[in-house]
Amino acid sequence: MQRIRDLPLLLTLVGAGALAMLLPAVHGFVQRDYAVARAFFYAGMLLLFLVALAGIATANWRPRNLARSHLAAMVLAYALLPPLFAVPFHQALPGTSFGDAWFEMVSAFTTTGATTYAPQSLPATLHLWRAFVGWLGGYFVLLSAIAILAPLNLGGFEVVSGGTVGHGIGGRYQTDAAAAPSDRVTRYALALFPVYGGLTLLLWFLLLMAGDPSLIALCHAMGTLSTSGISPLPLTEVTGSGLGAEMLVLLFFAFALTRRAYIGTVLAGGPVPLRRDPEVRMALACLMVLPLVQFLQHWTGLYEPADRAGPLDGVLAFWGGIFTTLSFLTTTGYISEFWPLSRDWAGPGSSGLVLVGLALIGGGVATTAGGVKLLRVYALFRHGERELQVLIHPSSVGGDGMMARRLRREGAHVAFIFFVLFALTILLVMAALTLAGLEFEPAMVLAVAALSTTGPLALVAGGVPLDYATLAPAAKGILAGAMVLGRLETLALLVLLAPESWRR
Repeated sequence: MQRIRDLPLLLTLVGAGALAMLLPAVHGFVQRDYAVARAFFYAGMLLLFLVALAGIATANWRPRNLARSHLAAMVLAYALLPPLFAVPFHQALPGTSFGDAWFEMVSAFTTTGATTYAPQSLPATLHLWRAFVGWLGGYFVLLSAIAILAPLNLGGFEVVSGGTVGHGIGGRYQTDAAAAPSDRVTRYALALFPVYGGLTLLLWFLLLMAGDPSLIALCHAMGTLSTSGISPLPLTEVTGSGLGAEMLVLLFFAFALTRRAYIGTVLAGGPVPLRRDPEVRMALACLMVLPLVQFLQHWTGLYEPADRAGPLDGVLAFWGGIFTTLSFLTTTGYISEFWPLSRDWAGPGSSGLVLVGLALIGGGVATTAGGVKLLRVYALFRHGERELQVLIHPSSVGGDGMMARRLRREGAHVAFIFFVLFALTILLVMAALTLAGLEFEPAMVLAVAALSTTGPLALVAGGVPLDYATLAPAAKGILAGAMVLGRLETLALLVLLAPESWRR
């Protein structure tokens, strides 16, 4: 066991990916889809053999800087693991290109959920593999946030810590320089896996009780906890058993809004109660305001209302707005069965651009959600609020304690830097997509969908649904890179590429 812990982190991740291939191999064997089962079994065994050889070759390797070595391994994981995951997918699906299989696995592992395949074109085992890779990607995000990014004051922790970005912040997240390369990751992996896996199994059981078939319930459970939004069903049918399943999924969205929802785990962190969490407050504000505005738009008189709409239609339309709002705020991308009714209820004024804005905001720090993150948006909001107070009362003193003052000053400063970098990245990806032949609006929607890791956004945000399958290979490559960049965050890459990292 100690020798496994001493392996380089990247090699450990590849080994875990090889073991993961055994699950679809068993599923394919049980389903009597032996060709698919063989593809995953052979790929997993071959990869385990190569990992064993590489482990022997690197037995005496030790990094000079443990924290930055882990950060580099995190970046390289998104470059190396998706092609490896794509090998059995490509072998199990005759007629598909390796490029499309690679794009599918990048989308799944970054928890984006964009797909180039129609649901009916994939066998059940490949649907399970897509959802499982997305689930593993969500677990890797949680593990990276607490074991790699937090010690370096990255991933949103820089907003409240007051420390220098890219440097240790001390306390419980500080890296032990004398530890073996994988000790920290192993410790947190063992602490997080029972909670993450247990919540997934709980939602799977509840969805089964609600009437979903086994495979669909499992894929939706994994897609919800990982915020990948992957489903074996078409986009508007992601909750096969209707309203009851949607209510269950909505409850589990809370784990993508704030890490404090993981009560009693290393993710929960400090003593701030859940009701005072700024991310929860910001999420509740979005959840109360946006669906209500869309619901009340029915009576604005800006269009000819549907006279046949009754009270029940109004309730269902309001629910559709609530579910879809929270789904895109957590960057999951599941669409309520009643979302079309909600848009018809609100009329032509209801735009998919609202969903674009929600995906840009994103979920909580150290969760599986993507986007700018609620804590950064909250810091900018409090800073703006304080500046307005100073305009009215120039001699006033900001209160609420040291933490709140730090959030309004240093926290808002670094949050603004991240927001500018995020906006510039959107512009660069849009420019690259337009050079690849896309028009302005599709390029904008696809860029936001990739960088916020909300793949289904492309199907509902624009005037016309966008199909990833029709994109040119160059556009798919650009989007795959944007997905990885959106999941890693620009600040982490800048820290890794900083001259100080090369000198150590």
